[in-house]
Amino acid sequence: MHSSEIRYFLAVVNSGSLSAASQQLFVAVSAISRQIQRLEARVGAPLFERHARGMVLNDAGQIFENHVRKSMMDMEHAIAEIKGLKAIRRTALRVACTEGMAFSLLPVLCTQFRLLHPGVSFHLTVASAQQVTEIMRRGECDVAFQFSLHPERGVEVVAAWPAPVLLVMHQSHPLAQRQVQLSDLLTWPLALPDAGTTVRQLFDLSCRMSGTFVEPTLTCNNFSTLYQFLLQTPGAITICSQFTVMYQAAEHGLTLKSVGADQLSQRSLQVQTAIGRTPGTALALFLDFVRHELTQKDESIRTAFNF
Repeated sequence: MHSSEIRYFLAVVNSGSLSAASQQLFVAVSAISRQIQRLEARVGAPLFERHARGMVLNDAGQIFENHVRKSMMDMEHAIAEIKGLKAIRRTALRVACTEGMAFSLLPVLCTQFRLLHPGVSFHLTVASAQQVTEIMRRGECDVAFQFSLHPERGVEVVAAWPAPVLLVMHQSHPLAQRQVQLSDLLTWPLALPDAGTTVRQLFDLSCRMSGTFVEPTLTCNNFSTLYQFLLQTPGAITICSQFTVMYQAAEHGLTLKSVGADQLSQRSLQVQTAIGRTPGTALALFLDFVRHELTQKDESIRTAFNF
């Protein structure tokens, strides 16, 4: 369709008559009438009901109008997205996260996103769950990633995935090929995070509920240390969510196993932004990328390790 035909069509729709559209467009009534007739000939059906007081869309006209407006909206979105791509050539995103996600998840996500948008840089702050929430509330970051036991107040959760506490061990470990109970861990070197983390809190709660007393071989507030201990120590086991090691498990010959305890399934990975703040172009693109990437990876790793 010619743009003038569409423009005159919408003018008549909005104004309700040829004469009103003529005044609005500063175009002769006869010229608008010819364009409308030409448009109806192209469509193959009348688009208006003609009355003495004006013109009203018929059923075919309403269908045509809906498609025209949708096409115009799609065009506006495309133009806005193109402008947005130009706008993010030099954009820094401030990200806050808890320690488990700084081990691998956020570095990989940032790297993969920059392959698509190399002009975006990241400033990553690693803190405790309580500190991450406060950083977000104070407006000191654009987006926060953390494991949470409940919906956080004062922030907007834009995406969330279940993040159960899982056992991590080598595929050759004697426990790797069978169902595991907490009591099975007593004879193996166990590397656990500090008691202040949600993963450790749920693990300790599950142990108390099952009457199991587990004494870790190594306790540390840095997951990289726990992970290296796991790789280097025969028979070692540690705990985390699937998101913490989803990019390393297969590469390093590890397996993830769930334990039959309801308490270990209470966490979720939350992506949080500030309430009431419209994300800029770079942040909106990053959030869409994160949703797509983590949803796909989460599904694949759950299928691979059957938990």
